[in-house]
Amino acid sequence: MDNVNSQAESPDRSRQSRVIPPEYLLPFILVTSLFALWGFANDVTNPLVKAFKEIFLISNTQSAWVQFSFYGGYATMAIPAALVIRKYSFKTGILLGLALYATGALLFIPASLSMQFWLFCAALYILTFGLAFLETSANPYILSMGSQQTATRRLNFAQAFNPIGSLIGMFVASNFILTNLEVASFRADEMANHPEYAGQLPSAVDGLVTKALEAFAVAEPALHRAMQAHDLGVVRIPYVVIAVVVLVVFAIFAVSKMPNTGHNHDNIHGWKVAKRLLSRPRYVAGVLAQAFYVGAQIMTWTFIIHYGMTLLGLSASEAQQYNIVAMVLFLSSRFICTFFLKYVSPGLLLGMLAVGGMCLTLGAIFIQGMTGLYCLIGVSACMSLMFPSIYGIALDGLSADDAKLGSAGLIFAIVGGAVIPMMQAMVLDQGSFDLGFMTLEAVRMSFFLPVICFIVIAVYGFWTWKPKPYTA
Repeated sequence: MDNVNSQAESPDRSRQSRVIPPEYLLPFILVTSLFALWGFANDVTNPLVKAFKEIFLISNTQSAWVQFSFYGGYATMAIPAALVIRKYSFKTGILLGLALYATGALLFIPASLSMQFWLFCAALYILTFGLAFLETSANPYILSMGSQQTATRRLNFAQAFNPIGSLIGMFVASNFILTNLEVASFRADEMANHPEYAGQLPSAVDGLVTKALEAFAVAEPALHRAMQAHDLGVVRIPYVVIAVVVLVVFAIFAVSKMPNTGHNHDNIHGWKVAKRLLSRPRYVAGVLAQAFYVGAQIMTWTFIIHYGMTLLGLSASEAQQYNIVAMVLFLSSRFICTFFLKYVSPGLLLGMLAVGGMCLTLGAIFIQGMTGLYCLIGVSACMSLMFPSIYGIALDGLSADDAKLGSAGLIFAIVGGAVIPMMQAMVLDQGSFDLGFMTLEAVRMSFFLPVICFIVIAVYGFWTWKPKPYTA
């Protein structure tokens, strides 16, 4: 009799253990493609901070408005997106997200023609309205496509395709944007015409070349204007191409039948859901940890170009190549860490990765030469599983509808990518820092901010690993 019961229950157990049930395979593939789309947008945009600084001759703090606009769009639209999704469906949220994504990307056309920095910021702001809809829809949608016991593994698997899009974005930025900028050619020519620069510190050379560019803009305003027009045209092309791709994906989703998992038409008011969420310490702390994680990620990937150019004398394109290496490491580590989640608690793994990220960032601060850059690259391996792990831990135990608003809070936390990198840019605009026992360049000093972020993430990971807080 016991054997009969065991055999009768085994199909259910088998289905519960499947990460992706067969009936959800096609919808899962379609939704997972969105992770690559917003990964591309994130990482084709990061190098624009340095590119716009040189094209428009503005400070690091001013150029950081690129990231403030980009990640500020998430903060603005995350909650409205969740309310729309809760009222209608995940598919509606995805379609709206794709439409806004394409609109923002196409706005690069008037922005480049008018040659106005603020219009680029506005275009990125609107583009990320779309990304907020996509992330707020896709993450809980993936969680709902199967049993709750495999939800975190399912999300981690889907998130593993995000860095594929990021890698493509980095490749496009390095090989189609940064290498084709006339301002980069100006810098290379200026260094070639001054062989004495070879004996100076890279940070000093970087400042001298920037002064030469500023002098050129004053002496030859028409030629400098033509240089700007060319470079902004180069920046425009990838965004127009991705807008076309996004519109094609929009058409595919529009005609596809998507499951209505995790959605019910109850009349629970949003404020009641918010009250329940705010009563869960694990969720509230997760939002905070996510904000610090996104800040650390954006600082590491955006300012690696400043690190390479200022401290090692690399060109922007060469520095971006090391960012590509970091993304390959990030992608590989994500698949590896997803495997380890079968055997290790998400909280424990998160805490261990955060400690590793903190140590490597300290290496980038205090170790000179290429070794310091290698440490900065290595941080990406530690960051690989942080976002989906924090996401899954914070939403664990929520109903599907509550998870929609909860997801919005975690997407809102992406505002950390707007605020914290701006703080790093302010440090970058300072001179060197005397610590008493040594002097650090502003670029090195600025990376203490990611160290602080990793400390917060480590505390959250180890705290949620403990049985009592984890069941709060």
